[in-house]
Amino acid sequence: MTEAAAESGRAHPVRHQGRVRPTRYADLASARAVRLVSAARRWGSRLPPMVWDSLLPTLLLVNVMTMRAPRELPVAVALTAALALPLVWRRRAPLMVFGAVASAAFVQWLMDVQLPADIALLVALYTVAANSGRRGTLVAGVTVEAGVLLACLRWAAEGAFPTLFVAMTAMVVAAAVLGVNVRTTRAYLAAVEERAARLEQQQDQQARLAVAEERTRITREMHDIVTHNLSVMVALTDAAVYAQHRSPDKATTAMLQISETGRQALTDMRRSLGILRTDEPDAERHPMPGIAQLESLADQMCAAGLPTRLEVQGGHAHIPATAQLTVYRLVQEALTNTLKHTPTGTHAKVRVLCSAETVAVDVIDSGPCPPLPRAAPSGHGIPGMRERSAAYGGKLQAGPLPGGGWRVHTRLFLDSSGAATT
Repeated sequence: MTEAAAESGRAHPVRHQGRVRPTRYADLASARAVRLVSAARRWGSRLPPMVWDSLLPTLLLVNVMTMRAPRELPVAVALTAALALPLVWRRRAPLMVFGAVASAAFVQWLMDVQLPADIALLVALYTVAANSGRRGTLVAGVTVEAGVLLACLRWAAEGAFPTLFVAMTAMVVAAAVLGVNVRTTRAYLAAVEERAARLEQQQDQQARLAVAEERTRITREMHDIVTHNLSVMVALTDAAVYAQHRSPDKATTAMLQISETGRQALTDMRRSLGILRTDEPDAERHPMPGIAQLESLADQMCAAGLPTRLEVQGGHAHIPATAQLTVYRLVQEALTNTLKHTPTGTHAKVRVLCSAETVAVDVIDSGPCPPLPRAAPSGHGIPGMRERSAAYGGKLQAGPLPGGGWRVHTRLFLDSSGAATT
């Protein structure tokens, strides 16, 4: 008895608390039906549109050949073919197809023959509304409505004209509205796709601009690093050549400083280009240049033959690393220009004043009056400093002093988050 009940429970639905619980056979059948429908949709999507457009004409021809009497068959088949066959090309030329179908329907009305193929007029109207503008849709709708009026006047039964006319008018309006909705939806989707493509293009442009800005930043960093370190190395080399016979110890010290300057330049270049290697621990733990490294920069300039005095006022711990790097590069570029374009014996003074919202930078040298040009016309020293200062809302002032010498001054403005202000 137990086995029989179990078999019966597996073969039929089981009632559980007033509900019918489907068996596993019903679940399998439902899943199989879903798979069949999905497969049919995938197969149907691979067929060309003309195949689908030819289904209705085929059905209408089969219907008229099976339902009409033999003596009426030639005229009915000819008129059905004239009404339905143009629908095969309705997607390619909707207005021409509508004109052909409407002409065939008018000939049918003149011959006083009623056919199910008149539905082709609604299909043609829908196609015109879905693929043409308002004017074409209006003309096609008026044409079909005139045909509806003529058909109701000839073929409507006595007393049934109003009902038949309203019903057929509703079908005409429904076909036109459905086509207009399809056209509107298609235009909306096209606009959405165009907007998405435009946004993607804008993102690509922004990415390219970001790459260009990064290249500009790297170029500016390379200019500062190479110009400064090469100027120091040239000055140290001249000093070593001058002292190699009179003071070999000083010459050796200068050559060691040249080697150290070259290593530091390579480290800075690798850091700026973002290609630090894991086997270079010194480069990894070396901090980005900032206000704290200005003292080392001043010592380096003193060793190169430019006595430099540094004065830093105020705490700089709250200043972001990018702003500190900007201060370092501004001082480095100004001192490098002084080292390159002033004679021996020139002194330089650097003053950095830090506050909660600003950082003021002053670099003054005691060069001859009138001062020599501080940079070549084609160089990027002073323009590069102006760009760096402008990034923080500052205006760089670079020019000779009334009593002789050269001054570079700027003030960087910081907001509460330490970012640059515009």
